[in-house]
Amino acid sequence: MRIPGRTILMAGGTSGIGLALSLELQSKGATVIVAGRRRERLDAIHAEHGLDGYVVDVTDAASIVALAEQVTTEHPELDAIVTMSGIMQPEQIGTPGSLELAERTIATNLLGTIRLVEAFLPHLRTRPEAAILTVTSGLAYVPLSATPTYSATKAGVHSYTEALREQLRETSVQVIEIAPPLTRTHLNAGTDTDHALPLEAFVAEVVTLLETQPDAPQVLVERVKRQRFAVANGTYDEVFAAQNRR
Repeated sequence: MRIPGRTILMAGGTSGIGLALSLELQSKGATVIVAGRRRERLDAIHAEHGLDGYVVDVTDAASIVALAEQVTTEHPELDAIVTMSGIMQPEQIGTPGSLELAERTIATNLLGTIRLVEAFLPHLRTRPEAAILTVTSGLAYVPLSATPTYSATKAGVHSYTEALREQLRETSVQVIEIAPPLTRTHLNAGTDTDHALPLEAFVAEVVTLLETQPDAPQVLVERVKRQRFAVANGTYDEVFAAQNRR
């Protein structure tokens, strides 16, 4: 994907991978717009890094529609979106609150992605060169038992992305899946660990792959390939057992 000169919306760009990727893309010559739930956080990012920020709640369909209308009006040159927003929380199926957490995870990770694509696609179709980047996970391919709904939503986003890419095959809109491995962020306690890939290393590798493999349908850093190709390599049971500490 061409980066210099792009105008990119990072939905979920106020922390973690989203913010780090926004800043790296900005350093490579892209104009990056961030969207998130907290106005004060968006204002702080604008003050420190100069990125325009918009408030959005990806669990609210009306909020996403309003975001699309405002961003495309104020930034008609927008030609790429990244659907970064996501939550990942441990859940024990069948315990009090587990269903509520599952529904919230689906609304954020899966429905949020679908709603963002639906809202921005009409505008992106008008651009001579556009891109939609979805964000899945290594857990889309080998699930983590501690986060069953998160894993399921990321598998759903992967499937949705594959179908979306095929539907848009004859258009100007490129569809790319970014699949992070365990990366050191504050997404939850399990990601802030020495076993996780350092955030800076992950983002640098992602941007290098975008630059050097502009037509690739997936961005796969080396660390995630063990999960991504577990079925093809015949190692799924081994990877699943190790990942779930069994």
